[in-house]
Order: sequence, then structure tokens, then C-alpha cells
Amino acid sequence: MTDLPLQGRVALVAGGTRGAGRAISVELARAGAYVYATGRSSRESGASEIQRPETIEETGDLIADAGGAGVGLVVDHEDPDAVAALVARIESEQGRLDVLVNDMFGGDRYAQWGTPLWEHDLAGGLRMLRMGVDTHLITAHHALPLLLRTATPHAPGLVIEMTDGTLEFNAAFREGVGFYYDLVKANVGRIVVGLTHELRDLPVTALGVTPGWLRSEQMLDGFGVTEENWRDALEKEPGFAISESPAYVARGVAALARDAAASRFAGTVVTAHQLAQAYDVTDVDGSRPDCWGYIDQHGIERQDGGDVEAYR
Repeated sequence: MTDLPLQGRVALVAGGTRGAGRAISVELARAGAYVYATGRSSRESGASEIQRPETIEETGDLIADAGGAGVGLVVDHEDPDAVAALVARIESEQGRLDVLVNDMFGGDRYAQWGTPLWEHDLAGGLRMLRMGVDTHLITAHHALPLLLRTATPHAPGLVIEMTDGTLEFNAAFREGVGFYYDLVKANVGRIVVGLTHELRDLPVTALGVTPGWLRSEQMLDGFGVTEENWRDALEKEPGFAISESPAYVARGVAALARDAAASRFAGTVVTAHQLAQAYDVTDVDGSRPDCWGYIDQHGIERQDGGDVEAYR
């Protein structure tokens, strides 16, 4: 590896077992950062309640395979003591923290699409809030003091809140996804707004990042395809043509992490496409999907794949 723009930097990717979190862990490490990737699913202690086969140790292996440095650790980010111990370990081993990526959720299994609040399973809805909001707050609470001790005006820190949807899109109620899913994603956007206000005079930037229609492991399994043959799914779901690999948003995040002027994005939620444009990166196939641009123009309900190529 010859180009290591993040060498000497330390990143924590909370929720790095699969999907965007895993890809971000790998790309940050590939760029030279030492990465702590955390999650609950383990090949030693077993799967989390999500019941997916991916493990956090595999993420550590992928970091090494990419020529990077880092570790995959089992951490429950709902447990304040566990998160405090994680940050203490990072400080003890590295003496610094430059980048925090909050990508914890996994509450999709509790979502009841199209179900109003009074009919939605209450325990499942509250569980979604724990998984998608509490985890972000607990982790930011414990990690920000180390980020602030590390950051300087010439080497500012970065807090990235991963979410689903832009601030503009999530300002309106998202029909069809269920009350609690909408509430979780709106809350993450509000975390970005609140942190930006509180960090306004400090050298740490908070922003949100949203991928588009992500070809995560679970999404590919649902369509019965792989990353190599994902276009086979278009026969049944033409709208899937606007989708993107996890590497797309991850490449954008890695570029963002080395931008000394990243503060221009403070308080916003930027899309994978906006990062690709800003930093001249592409998806693995050389395209630049603009899922949220497509939705803005055609609506989220359109699934016929029409005009997609104009947004790739």
C-alpha cells in the first residue's frame, strides 16, 4: 500500500458487522486508518437477534485482507459500560480517536410495514428505538470526549451518523414503513442537528450520511442474487437498477475522513452520490448511482426502472 492518507488516524465504526458498516471499516483501513469495528454477531459467541451469518470477526479479517490495520470486536452498544470500556481501550492502545461512524440498527425485523402506532407491536417498536437511537446516543456520549481531546483545528475530528434518507425526505412522514422505523430515522437526523449545534465552536464535525438502495448481504439474499449477478433481480424488480454496493458509500466516507474541509457538510445529511461527486469516487462498476436524486424526481413508489440510467 503506497497511498495511505489516513495513516496515523484512528476510527471507530460502531455497527461494522455487515452492510455499509463493514464496507466503511474496510475502506477506512485501506486508506491507512487503524479501525475498531464493532458488532454483536460473533463466530465465537453466536449470532445477534438479527440472526444473520455475518460476524464481526469476519470484518476484522476483511480489514487485514485489504492490507489495513484494525480489529473486529464484540460490543453491545446498548450497554453504556461496554461502550465506556471500548473507548477506554481505544485510548489506552492508540491514545486518540479521529473518526466515529455510528451505523447501528438492525431493527428492520421489528418493523411492521403500513401499521399505525396503535396497532404496531409496542415491544418491537420500542426495541427499534433502543437499537437505532439509544445506541447512537450512548456511543456518541462516551466517544466524544476522546474525539475532542484528539481534535485540533488542523486535524479536526469527525462524527458520522449513518441513516436512511436525507433530512429533506425524512422531514415528512415516510408512508408504508411503519411509525417506529420513520421515527428512528428522523431521530438520527435530529442527532446530527443537535450535535452540530453543540460542537459549533469545537474542532469536531458532525454530519449524517445516507446510502441509497443498498445491496447489503440481507438485501441480496432477499432477491436470491449475489453482488456478482445482482442484475438478475431486475426481471422481477426493475427498480432495483438504481441500487448500489456498500463499497460506494464506503469509498465516499473514506474520502470524507481525509478532507480537512469536511466541516462544510456539518449539520447536513449527504448522500452516497453527493460524496461521490465531491470526491470523484465511483461504485465498484464505475457508476455513480443517485438513488435519492431519482426518488426526489420520481417518488419512492416508482419501481419500474424507468429513466434509471440517467441517475447512474
